[in-house]
Amino acid sequence: MSFPALARVLGGGVLAGAAVTAYAVAETRRFVLREVSVPLLPAGHVPLRVLHLSDLHLTPRQQRKQEWLRTLADLEPDLVVNTGDNLAHRDALPALLACLDGLLDVPGVFVLGSNDYFAPTLRNPLRYLLPDDGTRRTSSEELAWRELKEAYDEAGWLDLTNTRAAFSVGGTSIAFAGVDDPHLEYDRLDDVAGTADPTADVRLAVAHAPYLRVLDQFAADGYDAIVAGHTHGGQVCLPWHGALVTNCDLEPARAKGLHRHPADSRPGDPGSAWLHVSAGLGTSPYTQVRVACRPEATLMTLTARA
Repeated sequence: MSFPALARVLGGGVLAGAAVTAYAVAETRRFVLREVSVPLLPAGHVPLRVLHLSDLHLTPRQQRKQEWLRTLADLEPDLVVNTGDNLAHRDALPALLACLDGLLDVPGVFVLGSNDYFAPTLRNPLRYLLPDDGTRRTSSEELAWRELKEAYDEAGWLDLTNTRAAFSVGGTSIAFAGVDDPHLEYDRLDDVAGTADPTADVRLAVAHAPYLRVLDQFAADGYDAIVAGHTHGGQVCLPWHGALVTNCDLEPARAKGLHRHPADSRPGDPGSAWLHVSAGLGTSPYTQVRVACRPEATLMTLTARA
């Protein structure tokens, strides 16, 4: 190949790479509201609108994300489920509480993720596309997770860290169970083990990261649905294929959206549950790209079972 031809090929590759990078950065700001229906309620119950928030990874300067988050209060959900990784900066808490202000008046439950506890660090972004090697960064600066918990508690949101609880929303009784972040191995499954309350109208389990050990126990204990985040939907996906990795042991086919657990089960099967995994609204501030995986929140409408 002649030098001019080689130069044209290399130049074209550079331009293509720049275009893909620009698209991947722009996609991190193309927020979308997903809507799904989940048949969980007894016959005759009024549908419940549940807003699932996850993986905001908020920094004080992310104005567009904050503005979009403020609009979610207009949905007037009946319940908010927050599955962690709210923060990505030591000074992000005031901005977070400001943009969630309209939602903090709504009944809510929450668990935390690793990026609520520890500040993100600069890492090779290609590591995200490799299988999870089990290493965890817990030596970086602590974030304001205690103050975050206190603020959510004062708003009336229920902390489901390694605990079970129950309350009613719109006349529907809900039994909850939740664990601390399984990605950091902070989950204490023994603390929440046991048959889910059979007298409740619906049973919901909550975790930040959808590790199979957690999903297996909650499904076996009789929870109707499990809500999680952490995966970023794969973050870098292939069009018409989907996620390449999940950053946990959940298979990529269930990296986001509504599925069953176990994957081959059907509604009504003993020891099975619905599983909703949010692709989340953010990324690490050091890897601000998304490909074929728009940042999202999900409005889950709980409807009567067939």
